[in-house]
Amino acid sequence: MSDSPSSAVIQAADPSERWDLPHVVAALRRSRDVTHNIRPPGVIPRPPSREILEALVKEFTAALFPRHYGQGEVDESNLDDFVARTLRSALERLSEQAARSFAFSRTPDHVEGSPEAEGLQALAAAGERLARDFAAQLAPIRGLLVSDLQAAYKGDPAATNFPEILLSYPGVSAILHHRFAHALHRLGATLLARLVSDIGRARTGVDIHPGAQIGASFFIDHGAGVVIGETAIIGERVRVYQGVTLGARSFPTDAAGFLIKGAPRHPIIEDDVVIYAGATVLGRVTIGRGATVGGHAWLTRSLPAGGHYSAQAPQS
Repeated sequence: MSDSPSSAVIQAADPSERWDLPHVVAALRRSRDVTHNIRPPGVIPRPPSREILEALVKEFTAALFPRHYGQGEVDESNLDDFVARTLRSALERLSEQAARSFAFSRTPDHVEGSPEAEGLQALAAAGERLARDFAAQLAPIRGLLVSDLQAAYKGDPAATNFPEILLSYPGVSAILHHRFAHALHRLGATLLARLVSDIGRARTGVDIHPGAQIGASFFIDHGAGVVIGETAIIGERVRVYQGVTLGARSFPTDAAGFLIKGAPRHPIIEDDVVIYAGATVLGRVTIGRGATVGGHAWLTRSLPAGGHYSAQAPQS
């Protein structure tokens, strides 16, 4: 069957005419350059690559746990060589990605001057400093992750060994991403930190802001649906279950009505606290050491050390 006359006309038409592309392109240019311009002046920077950052998380994880994630034949005779080779490649690419990110979020702590000529060199130098400082954090990060693995083993009766936990537990994958993201956040690479955090969220369903401070031996059981806000502070040996939210109750504003960025607004969770599935804790409240928050509870006030709070009624 031959094409209809109307189909033939459409196929013969110039693509620009079919979609009125000159008008659309011009309208988008006006939006970019005038009406809705949000980009800083100067050259157009290249954003960090999410795909490269995903690969970097895997490579840094392999460097921290080479026996579990190392590719090929890795044994005691070549572990250090494998780690060095992996880090050499990963840190080089992290340096480049950091330089790209600083072009979007430049501060005096990172680079000065324009993003052109010497500015581009300054961005590259800032990226290299970031990568070097991040490398110095890898051993402490590994120590925290080992404590998280131990907490998962102790806290989950279904856990049979450490490789199982490290390779397959979504809660452990979430905290692994957070440990990397938090280190980047503290070093000033806030855009990279948010991207790594979002990569972890996409993988696990756990949304942890990279600014959240989380102590050693942290365990998220099951994982899905957990949300932890930017200014949350979590102590050591804390265990939370799926669906837990540590969020903000209100958002302070300045005299002009704009949100005050970074203001403390999320809970403080002290050591040895357990928060069961579906619980919501909001605002700058303190859950005292050894306290328990029951499943599906809604808590907007502080809880004393050793206290218990359930969805039905508070107990002391």
